[in-house]
Amino acid sequence: MRRGTFREGTVDYAAVGATHAPDLMHFPPERSTPAEDSWRIGSGEDRFRTAGDALLSWTAQRAAGLELHDVRPASGAAYTGVSFDAEGAPIAPNRTQVEQRFDSEGTPFVAPGMTLRLRGRVGGMRADAELRVISVTEERRRIGFVLGTVGGSVVSGEESFDVEWREDTDEVWFTVRAFDAPVALLYRVPGMVRRRRRELFARYLRAISPLYTTPI
Repeated sequence: MRRGTFREGTVDYAAVGATHAPDLMHFPPERSTPAEDSWRIGSGEDRFRTAGDALLSWTAQRAAGLELHDVRPASGAAYTGVSFDAEGAPIAPNRTQVEQRFDSEGTPFVAPGMTLRLRGRVGGMRADAELRVISVTEERRRIGFVLGTVGGSVVSGEESFDVEWREDTDEVWFTVRAFDAPVALLYRVPGMVRRRRRELFARYLRAISPLYTTPI
C-alpha cells in the first residue's frame, strides 16, 4: 500500500536503487556484475501473502545458510508515501506501517533503514556482509525490499527481492536482482562473483517456494 525509503546514513556504493533500473543487465554500475532471475512460485492471493510474509521475515537469507546478527531499526525517519485507490481516495495504512512485526524468534520484520550483519558461507566461500535496508514496498500486488552493503562485506552492491501477484494471469512471481563488485581477495578471481550469485539465487528460490516452509 505504501513505500518506505531510508534517507539517512551511507552505503559503500554509489548507484543506490539501481537494482530496480530496467537496464541493469545491460548497463550495470561500474566494475560490478549484474544478475537477475524470476521464478513462478504459484498463484492466487494466499500464495502471494504467504510468500510476502516469508520474504519480509528474512526467510530467504536464513534459508541461504546466512545468520542474522545485530538487526537494528533505523535511527532516523523514513519517508512513506500515500497510495490512492481508483477513485482517488487515500488508502489507510496497513498494520505493517503502524506497528513493528516480529517473527517467531523475535527478529523484527524488514523495515526501511534497518541495519544488520549476515554471517555464513555460500558454496564453501565466506559470505559475510554488513547491510542496510534501502527501501521496502508493500502494495496490493507487490511486496519487496532492497538491501545495500554498508561495509565489511565480501562484495559491494545491492540486492532487490520482489514478490508480485500478476493481475492478468493470477500467477505469483519471485524476482531477485543484484549487482556485485568484489571486495574480498577471493572474489576478485574471475568467475567467483557469478558463482556466489548463482548459489545464492538457488537458495533464495528454495526458501520462498511452496516446498519450503518456515514458521513466522
